[in-house]
Amino acid sequence: MRRNCKEQLIDYFIKNLKKNYTPDTLKWALINQGYSRVAVERSLEEAQKEIAKQAPVFKEKPLIKYQLFDQNNNPIKFKKHWWKEFLNFFKK
Repeated sequence: MRRNCKEQLIDYFIKNLKKNYTPDTLKWALINQGYSRVAVERSLEEAQKEIAKQAPVFKEKPLIKYQLFDQNNNPIKFKKHWWKEFLNFFKK
């Protein structure tokens, strides 16, 4: 049983996007081979949706850290206020 052209294009995009080819490179390669621009673009959109479905969902928020530096490019350290340390003692 032969699959239709759109499914083949979607599989082509998925396989080659996972190999880190750029979408534009793949798209223009297919258009230059005679495929319809509309069919290629729609297949690319579908392939990107399929890849997005397979991507892992992160449940944790990223921890953002920052550090300040002085004019000599030395890190600046801030002391915690004594009352914050005192309150943290009771939270443990």
